Amino acid sequence: MQTTLEKNITMQTTEDLYTYEILTKAQPDLIEKAAACLASTFIGVEVAGKWVQEPIIGYALELPYEDFYQFTKEYIESIAHQGYCVVALDKEQNVVGALVGDTNVLEVIEGDIFSGTFADMNIVMRVLEDIDTRFLDDYKKRYGKDAEDGEVLHLFLLGVIAEYNRQDIVQRLGDIIMKKATEEGVRLVLGEATNPKSMRLMEKFHGLKKYVDVEGNFIVHKYESNEKLSSIPSTIADGIYIIVKEL
Repeated sequence: MQTTLEKNITMQTTEDLYTYEILTKAQPDLIEKAAACLASTFIGVEVAGKWVQEPIIGYALELPYEDFYQFTKEYIESIAHQGYCVVALDKEQNVVGALVGDTNVLEVIEGDIFSGTFADMNIVMRVLEDIDTRFLDDYKKRYGKDAEDGEVLHLFLLGVIAEYNRQDIVQRLGDIIMKKATEEGVRLVLGEATNPKSMRLMEKFHGLKKYVDVEGNFIVHKYESNEKLSSIPSTIADGIYIIVKEL
């Protein structure tokens, strides 16, 4: 049974509860809050009575919160000037949702770059190297040229810790980013979906679908084939897929 408060909140629109803002480098406080929001949802956090966790970062590898928070914060700081870091703020100016990305050419990093308590992040980077390399190769076949900066918007991190209207927040965050990308002449929006739930949300609200290469195959890294990620149950997710939308 819903309480009176819950019923009243349900009747409110997301605009009544939250405001939205594109971050700039001149907002260190909001960048830190955005990083905390994202790190919490990836490592694992209880929201509205449900456990929210990203299967690679939080479930299989159990990366430390502080390390992933720092990684996320530095990423946002490095690309905020592009204008593709959007946050949802509650009435107290807490960041309760964030979607961040960039239009740099996908960077394929070879070799391990992380150490210490964050060394397992190298596993993540190798998985991304696998699917991103395959995508870049297929992009060249499809368009007859290498991808360049500004052509592909890479949606890298999404997290929502709001108690209410969570799907509305996902939709609004994406709408803002998609509008900006369209105005700036971006050709393709791309994400790396690590679980069916995130794929469903991005398809439902923004039309992103599993990318099919020129040979008719999905670009996916199956968890069962990865020694470090095979512990992820198939009931949670079977792999990380490239998902896209042409603009």
